Amino acid sequence: MAKRNFSRPASAGADIMDLKNGSLLPKASVPVVCSQIRRFREQMGIEQKELARKAGVSANAVSNWENGRSRPDIHLLPEICQALHVTLYDLFALDNPALAYSGREQRLIDSFRKLSDGHRLAAEGLMETLLRVQEAENCPRLRRLPLIEKPLAAGLGDPTEFAEDSEPVFVYDSPVATRADYLFKVNGDSMLPSFRDGDRVYVEKTGGRGLQFGDVGAFMIGNEMYIKEYEADGLHSANPAYPVMRFSDEESVYLIGRVLAVMDEAELAGRQDIERYTLLHPDQ
Repeated sequence: MAKRNFSRPASAGADIMDLKNGSLLPKASVPVVCSQIRRFREQMGIEQKELARKAGVSANAVSNWENGRSRPDIHLLPEICQALHVTLYDLFALDNPALAYSGREQRLIDSFRKLSDGHRLAAEGLMETLLRVQEAENCPRLRRLPLIEKPLAAGLGDPTEFAEDSEPVFVYDSPVATRADYLFKVNGDSMLPSFRDGDRVYVEKTGGRGLQFGDVGAFMIGNEMYIKEYEADGLHSANPAYPVMRFSDEESVYLIGRVLAVMDEAELAGRQDIERYTLLHPDQ
C-alpha cells in the first residue's frame, strides 16, 4: 500500500517543524501594518467586528489582516486610521518627521529645562511676544485716519485742529487711502446721488493749492462742515433741491481738503488686523 501523508494547516503563530531533520522552520513574518492594526485595536479594547464595521469591511477581512494573510487595500487606510485614532506614521511604525527635533531644537529644550521656574516664565513670555510680532508682520498694510463726523467747535483759529479730537479709523491701504488725510461722514442728502447720508469719504489736504472748478471739497463754514462742489459762482450741491451757497468777503469759509472718493465698507480693517498693526506700531 502506498504511503499516505497526513497534514493540517498550522495555526497562526504556531511552530512548524521540518520532519526531515526535526528543526523548526522560521515563522512567516507578519507585515508591520498588519501587526500594528492588531496592536492598536487591542489597545482600544474593540473587537475585530467593530473595527470591520468602522472600516466598511467584513470581520473576516480584519482577521486576515491581523494574521498576515492579506493586507488592507490602500484606499481603506484613512478609514482604518480614523477608526483606530492613529496616523499613517503610527500604522506603519514610522517616525513622524513633524515630531522630530533638530539638534538646535533639542539644545533649546535642554536649556529650558535647566532654567528656574521664574526664568521659564520669562522665556515663555518672550516666546509668546515673538510669535505675536511674527504674526503681525504678515498683517496687511493699514492706514489710520481721523474720522470727522461731529459738529465743529466755534472760534477755532485753525480749522484742522478738530482732527486731534476725532475718532481714529483703520482702513486697508490703497492708492486712495494713501493720499487721504481724513475721513468725513456725509450728513444729509444735499449731495445725492453722488454722496449719500452716512457715507464716509476720503479727504486729502490741498496743501495751499486750492481746488479746481468742478472739484468736490470739504469746507468749514462758521460752525458747520459741508461737502460741496466748488464752482466760480459758489458752492454747489449735487441735489438740485438745494440752492448755491454764496458768501461775502466778510464771511469765513475754510477749505479743509479735496474729496477723493467714498470709502467702501469692505475697506474697513478687521479687528484682528488692527490688533496686529497696533502691536507693530504702538505710537500710531
